[in-house]
Amino acid sequence: MPEQERPAGDGATEGRDPGLVTRSIEEFVSQLRSFTDRARGLAAGAVPSLPSLPSPPGAMSAAQLKAIADSVKAQRASLQAMVVQFQAFDEQLAVFERILEPLVEWSSTWARLEEGVASLVRRDNSGNDRRPSGEA
Repeated sequence: MPEQERPAGDGATEGRDPGLVTRSIEEFVSQLRSFTDRARGLAAGAVPSLPSLPSPPGAMSAAQLKAIADSVKAQRASLQAMVVQFQAFDEQLAVFERILEPLVEWSSTWARLEEGVASLVRRDNSGNDRRPSGEA
């Protein structure tokens, strides 16, 4: 069979670099040695050093949470102060309303009185205008 017609799998073993195989074996042996060294250290009672874990991006620090809690507490205190102010304002408006009630009553009474007097004055003026010019 010519070289061009051979299946791809046949030439795979022939094209390998012997240096690549040697390097792979050396890396494996190196990793195996480091593993056995760590295992010996654990057996001797050495505590393995664990890498520090990075904080998750969404996590908040204790200081940030405390700042948020303090802010919420301050806002609630501010709302309580506003509630007290609104209650005082409502009481002032109630007093003002009680003061205005008799004034409204007096004003409507005065308006009725003016209306009654105005109708009398109009009657007198209209009666004077009906008199003949020669009469006194």
